[in-house]
Amino acid sequence: MNKDEKLLEGLLQRNNNNIVLLVMDGVGDIPNKELGNKTPLEYGKTPNLDELAKESVLGRHIPILPGITPGSGPGHLGLFGYDPVEFEIGRGILEAAGMDMEIKDGDIAVRCNFASANEDGVISDRRAGRISSEKCGEICSLLSKNIKYIDGVEIIIRPGMQHRFVVVFRGENLYDELTDSDPLMEGEKPLEVKALTDRAEFTAKLVNKFYEEARKVIKDLKPANSILMRGFAARPRLSPMSNRFKLDPVCIAHYPMYKGLSRLVGMNILDAGNRPEDAFNIYRENCTKYDFFFIHIKYTDSYGEDGNSLEKVRVIEEVDKALPLLLEKKPSVLCITGDHSTPAPMKAHSWHPVPVLINSEFCGFDDGIRFTENECNKGGLGMFQSKYLINYLLANAMKLSKFGA
Repeated sequence: MNKDEKLLEGLLQRNNNNIVLLVMDGVGDIPNKELGNKTPLEYGKTPNLDELAKESVLGRHIPILPGITPGSGPGHLGLFGYDPVEFEIGRGILEAAGMDMEIKDGDIAVRCNFASANEDGVISDRRAGRISSEKCGEICSLLSKNIKYIDGVEIIIRPGMQHRFVVVFRGENLYDELTDSDPLMEGEKPLEVKALTDRAEFTAKLVNKFYEEARKVIKDLKPANSILMRGFAARPRLSPMSNRFKLDPVCIAHYPMYKGLSRLVGMNILDAGNRPEDAFNIYRENCTKYDFFFIHIKYTDSYGEDGNSLEKVRVIEEVDKALPLLLEKKPSVLCITGDHSTPAPMKAHSWHPVPVLINSEFCGFDDGIRFTENECNKGGLGMFQSKYLINYLLANAMKLSKFGA
């Protein structure tokens, strides 16, 4: 525990005030010609967010460090008050935990995509056309039936949503210091997984053998006839939010990875369904049972990665339309933000600071008239690292006492 964490620990106090952290994944963006040189937040019709912005304090947060592009895991860890550089968690563990898989000490988990490839193995679609979750389950069952052990190591395969699945390698002397096989672009073959340390050499050979075996099983299937692997990870050790911040936290999410990350920091889990109104209704039903609510909206990020600005706008407008459901059971503190930016013109996560809004009885408010990147640039929160967001939320909920005499 560093000196900042010790300081915070000494100031924490419990009360009945509740905090809602509403995360529109990848909501930050950049001006886009398709939207008349506006961002999706600027282009969208968001009367409820606009009204809320006028009564809130605004700013932008930096998920990691200036210029560093975060993955979803680090992006969310920062929002939960964990330094994402200090507490690095691999994607595989997040996905596995989200599927409620048992992860033992010594296991190595990896997040996988089904992909489309030609006869030479060159990838033409990294997501296999986003096959249905049902199809993913069928292919995972086929793989599980044909690949049970390799070199004495148990192979455990579980389907996720759409093209995603998880593989857990269970055996002796396994290490997660490995490179990914995903080239992160079409037109390339999957990369050979390489060991980053001498002790991980056996694991790298094992994983490459798994790829070859899996490819033999599914090579004649269309469109999912190849696999990509990234985020090899062993089980981490994190102090739960109940200890770290004296909170009783719950996650309201649909996608497995975000449930997984929440579970790793000690949150209870409530399934959200696909629509913003589903998530907000679950909050309404449970608003007195917990004092920290993480509500996750996925598709702002998905459409950003697809380069589909108009669909990203549509999701933002859906959140705005459903927002009164949440506001009817007014939380003591409401924060609306993203875990990172996913600009549609880039079709990828980016380093751009993320817009953030905090509303509470004591937040004060500035001259912001909309929840947009430019309005947040003017806000009273300024620019800050995301790991400090939790301090603002705790302070606005009156859960921090005074420091010093």
